[in-house]
Amino acid sequence: MIRLANVVLLSMAPSLALADTLLDLHLNTVPRTEAEAARIAAVTALTTDFSAPQKFEKKSAGAATVRVSRTVSAFSQASANISFEDQLTFKVGNGMFKKLWVSSPASTLASDGLGPLFNARSCQRCHLKDGRGHPPEGPDDNAISMLLRVSIPGDTSDAIAEIEGYLATLPEPTYGEQLQDHSVAGQPAEYRLEVNYAEIEVPLSGGEVAYLRQPSYTTADLGYGPLHPDAMLSPRVAPQMIGLGLLEAIPAADILALADPDDTDGDGISGRPNIVWSVEYDRPMLGRFGLKAGAPTMRHQTAVAFAGDIGISSPLFQAAWGECTEAQVSCRQASHGDGDDRVFEIDDQGLDLVTFYGQNLGVPERRDVGAPDVLRGKELFYTTGCTSCHQPSFVTHRLVDQPEQSFQLIWPYTDMLLHDMGPGLADNRPEARANGQEWRTPPLWGIGLTEQVSGHTYFLHDGRARSLLEAVLWHGGEAQSQRDAVVNMAPEDRAALMTFLESL
Repeated sequence: MIRLANVVLLSMAPSLALADTLLDLHLNTVPRTEAEAARIAAVTALTTDFSAPQKFEKKSAGAATVRVSRTVSAFSQASANISFEDQLTFKVGNGMFKKLWVSSPASTLASDGLGPLFNARSCQRCHLKDGRGHPPEGPDDNAISMLLRVSIPGDTSDAIAEIEGYLATLPEPTYGEQLQDHSVAGQPAEYRLEVNYAEIEVPLSGGEVAYLRQPSYTTADLGYGPLHPDAMLSPRVAPQMIGLGLLEAIPAADILALADPDDTDGDGISGRPNIVWSVEYDRPMLGRFGLKAGAPTMRHQTAVAFAGDIGISSPLFQAAWGECTEAQVSCRQASHGDGDDRVFEIDDQGLDLVTFYGQNLGVPERRDVGAPDVLRGKELFYTTGCTSCHQPSFVTHRLVDQPEQSFQLIWPYTDMLLHDMGPGLADNRPEARANGQEWRTPPLWGIGLTEQVSGHTYFLHDGRARSLLEAVLWHGGEAQSQRDAVVNMAPEDRAALMTFLESL
């Protein structure tokens, strides 16, 4: 059984404010009553009592929360409230997620169509055990779970008129929108990624010192000639996969209510929604997924990853050659997996299966929520102002045909909005309405299990931070005052804050 994911549709007129043009049309939803809205406002209000855990706080994903596995498979469990019948759908989707694609022509007709240019042969190769990717860890390591997005500046004629504030870009003329470091036989790969780091010393209170690593990126061994002189590169590591269906089920109105683009409350935080074009619904929509909230739905995000990362066509992104540009003639003319009875290399059913799998990867429950150092760290997280971006909780829509995500109190610690993180984290590459210094607030649930699942503790969009403390110390822009507060905390308070984060 395949069920259509809920969506939020937005009609956007350049002359109108976003709040005036929101069209919240989740499919198969039950509207909230006034009484429900009041209850939700009360249960999601920021607490001021840190003497004990909040009610239901341990269940990060509501009834969908899974028990903590002490293995590397902690992020690979189905939502705890999934039906017996849908467990089979989940398992089949998992099989598609792990599936190794092969180049055409091949005897395995259902699995051919890889590339011709690609970053990985399966979804699982980047999102290993459904966890975080990492940058290359030395000259002998590959960049299997990291890639570079690329584009060049556009002009007003390239903007999407229906989206106010859209920052126009164009694909790089030779290399497209993403650099692929692998290719099928007979085709040159586009490049080889090299990453180098410079150490930055950061003095902390109490005589402690932290060290940050500032990355620089080299596109070595370019296979199709030089990049355009105005090429803008953005490094990305694969994010963790848990809880995505619940993030999709948050009402758009609740996300937009947190936006404060003009900082009218004067707290220095001015989150903005990204508005992106949906190829699925042929209209502007609220961006939710990706490091800059560049994809509006899970199905869209899944399809664009198939196209860019693996070179697999789908009903949403139909080019059989994936990311090959017009300048890459032999790549476009190579054999593809869309022959015989196949129109696309992955069809609607396959795309829906992988989407369903991604929507239902369970979030593990919190650990040690009542421990004194965790409660102290939580108090510091709240009073320092971290919750201005990392909104602790939401209640999802009532969904008629998605019971796993329906009307759940969840604790993702994200507002799903864009924030200016300062020049230190800037990629200087726009994406829809996101400028070169803005990133979507990442959800924090499961962050304390990163080492267990992924075998490392690398964080941020490019994996530069080697610990949660380093990730905090990279914060700038809107979060500069919170970062500085952490620098100046008493060492024992700073340690408690990290302990709280590790409990999420």
